[in-house]
Amino acid sequence: MHLSYWELKNWFTNVDYTIVGSGIVGLHCALRLREKFPESKILVLEKGLLPQGASTKNAGFACFGSMSEILEDLKSHSEEEVVQLIQKRSNGLQLLRKNLGDATIDYKPFGGYELFLKENEDSYNECLQKLPFVNELLKPFFKSDVFAKEVSRFDFKGIHEYLIFNPFEAQIDTGNMMQALLQKAISQNILLLNQVEVTSFVDKKDSVQIALGEFSFSSKKLLFATNGFAGQLTNNAVKPARAQVLITEPIPNLDIKGTFHLDKGYYYFRNIEDRILLGGGRNLDFEGETTTQLGQTALIQNKLEHLLKGVILPNTDFKIAHRWSGIMGLGSSKNPIVEPLSENVYCGVRLGGMGVAIGSLIGQELADLV
Repeated sequence: MHLSYWELKNWFTNVDYTIVGSGIVGLHCALRLREKFPESKILVLEKGLLPQGASTKNAGFACFGSMSEILEDLKSHSEEEVVQLIQKRSNGLQLLRKNLGDATIDYKPFGGYELFLKENEDSYNECLQKLPFVNELLKPFFKSDVFAKEVSRFDFKGIHEYLIFNPFEAQIDTGNMMQALLQKAISQNILLLNQVEVTSFVDKKDSVQIALGEFSFSSKKLLFATNGFAGQLTNNAVKPARAQVLITEPIPNLDIKGTFHLDKGYYYFRNIEDRILLGGGRNLDFEGETTTQLGQTALIQNKLEHLLKGVILPNTDFKIAHRWSGIMGLGSSKNPIVEPLSENVYCGVRLGGMGVAIGSLIGQELADLV
């Protein structure tokens, strides 16, 4: 980095707070710090051209977990933990809506549906059987039933007769959300630098020395909001998990509206304008998809196309317009990690594939550690 006096003075001198990652968590953290410390110098560093992980790559689901996902979580977490997680996700979505406004993020409360393939007989029966139990569990918080059994009105093929409907689920426009967050941060005099990668750091007790390749600078505090990329610098128990996605060209007279879950949340799709956006398939190759490399594989892309042709759009011609992937942060627990790493270094990571729902809250909690 061959920096001028001006660049050093304005961006890298007297830095109070350096945040790594300009996604939902990083920007909410920066905005919270600005609220608490109006005069401070806040610098956000992003290694990508745009937020690199999942904040601009996700499917735009405003959701907190499908019936089969909740039942799966109950196998590895206590009832109390699962209810707390769902409350946190719901509160996070409310916070995101309050901070940016429903019109800005194009919030559409179409509700969410879980469908079950004919071969998933066991999961289908378990979900229908335990539906009243899960509703009772969540009723104190939502004040009404969350899940209801409904006959499918869609032309899906090869699925069981009943879908499970959740009226509390919605869609958002991921691009609009991130653009609004970035604009809000800039308007609050938060400095943002893209395509800058932190390579190492040293906590010197009175400050943190942060290296960007051969160049380094000093910051009073350093906060990591790198989710799926956290393991690389923070040695946290966070595993990257790649999610592959595709979107169709516009389809005339498309009669599918809502957010849809399939196979314990491993597949998910929605309408966006007149297109279908479909993602998932990580369960076909857990090892291969435990990576921070963005990209697609034939195995998963073929399966997504097979689902489109065979289940979602069985009687409709469609063309694939675009494919991409994002990196989530997972671990042995669905609980996020928000903790100090040393005296002046903190992290808010491992969002468990629920970044849209809890990212805003985790960002605030991260800032509140300072």
